[in-house]
Amino acid sequence: MPRKPRIEIAGYYHIVNRGVEQRVIFKEAKDYKKFEELLCSYAPSYGVTIHNYCLMSNHYHLLIEIEDGNLSKFMRQINMNYSIYFNKKNRRSGHLWQGRFKSWYVTDTAYLYTLILYIEQNPLKAKMVKKVEEYPYSTAHYFLEKKLPQCLKNSYIAQNYKDDKEAIEAFLNSAINSSVLQQLKRGASLIEAPNIDKRPKEEDLKAIFENITDIKERNSKIVEAYKDGYSQHMIAKVLGISQPAIFGVIKRGGV
Repeated sequence: MPRKPRIEIAGYYHIVNRGVEQRVIFKEAKDYKKFEELLCSYAPSYGVTIHNYCLMSNHYHLLIEIEDGNLSKFMRQINMNYSIYFNKKNRRSGHLWQGRFKSWYVTDTAYLYTLILYIEQNPLKAKMVKKVEEYPYSTAHYFLEKKLPQCLKNSYIAQNYKDDKEAIEAFLNSAINSSVLQQLKRGASLIEAPNIDKRPKEEDLKAIFENITDIKERNSKIVEAYKDGYSQHMIAKVLGISQPAIFGVIKRGGV
């Protein structure tokens, strides 16, 4: 069955994509910079305004605005060209991305504000930095630390805060509206930033499946574990089975 075409209308979009099997897609500074260059070079050609982004090692978040139904064309250029660059550089072949990028339409101002903060605070949540501007591969770094690139000069923050660094810093470090964030997570299944405090959970997950031999009971526990926040990758690792198999169990479980 052919894939359903995306419905694309003018406005703001939250874009997420990550490496196949959660693999690293940005290995070094050159890789992050290459992706940023692609974003900035193709945006004008497709009438795209880049508002915010954060590039993590195995996934990225973008907040962009389109004028016409050209989202898929723009993202195809970005993902395809980066994949060619990455594969050639690392002498690999095959898919780099887990699939088509995910996109969600930004419906209101509360959604927009929360999304900007969520994207910019990703490295902070992962305890990679102490201040949002210290992470070199997000737009906060440019809004507060470096000269603003041409492709960010029409961004929401640049247009609404101008050069008021103090106001920008206060905004980007403000608390996220938890009720709006929960709505975003339910509706869009946002990718959580990796948090080092969550690593010991693997031991807890092992305990959940300890001494389970019945397949039906195991599958039921897989669904429960996924609902409780354990990733498919971690569940697969603990059980010693493939991630696609875990995905199949979760999908059959109605999640």
